[in-house]
Amino acid sequence: MTKTATKSPQLKSLSDYIQERFDEFSRSQKDVARYIVDHLDEAAFLTAEELARRASTSSSTVVRFSQALGFEGYPELQQAAIEEYRTTIATAGASNGGALFSFDHSELEGSISADYSNLEETARKLTPEQVDASVAALATAQRIVIVGVDQMAFFASYLRHTLSLLDIRAEIVASTGGESLQRLGRIDENTLVITLSAGRAHPLLLRAMKLAVHRGARTLAISDATMSEVGEHAELTLYFSSNSPSFARSNTALMALVQALAHGLYARDEAVHKDRIRAYKLK
Repeated sequence: MTKTATKSPQLKSLSDYIQERFDEFSRSQKDVARYIVDHLDEAAFLTAEELARRASTSSSTVVRFSQALGFEGYPELQQAAIEEYRTTIATAGASNGGALFSFDHSELEGSISADYSNLEETARKLTPEQVDASVAALATAQRIVIVGVDQMAFFASYLRHTLSLLDIRAEIVASTGGESLQRLGRIDENTLVITLSAGRAHPLLLRAMKLAVHRGARTLAISDATMSEVGEHAELTLYFSSNSPSFARSNTALMALVQALAHGLYARDEAVHKDRIRAYKLK
């Protein structure tokens, strides 16, 4: 007898069904689940091997994940992803007056279009309450520690830079070296710990977040995964979309989010910051 998908995936979107079943999956299957939910447009057109590579797992895990959801295999799951993606695009096109570029676009246009969509997706998923709470936490923290490893180290540094322009000091943890671990060792209840992650969270980020929770520090997770491992332990979370047709994730929305946080801090007391910013001749 041919195995077919259960009724549940057909009665609701694939993303909703995956999120409902998320706790049932293995660690590797959760990596696949996170990637599909947050990169639906890619999952709709990637092969099982390509999806596995981007989700940092194996193609066999992708197949087992498909079967765990009740599909016969990955092609059936992909078809469900395509159907949800078409519905999403149709809805977005109707509300925004059409796509940014034609379907037969160049690589440059495809990349720009993806970044455009990432900004929209990020803006849709963030709430004013989340942003206001994050800005307030930054403004009132006595000490700020920003944890970002690998490519996220750049954005940790950029966030520290924008904060320094407002006379807010922050420290960076970007490696497992001695000095970085010393900074983590000084976390206390007066510290705000911020983690930046894309894809599977680096073990250092989980370690920092768990230590912060244990010591009563405030925590903010900035991640491109709506079901982030780090976010599970964070008091505050901010999501950014990182879909990309290229070989690397898009960081456009992350950069915009970092700058939005800095602007929020500036706007809290513009009179105090105005002269300082004018002295830097930034505007």
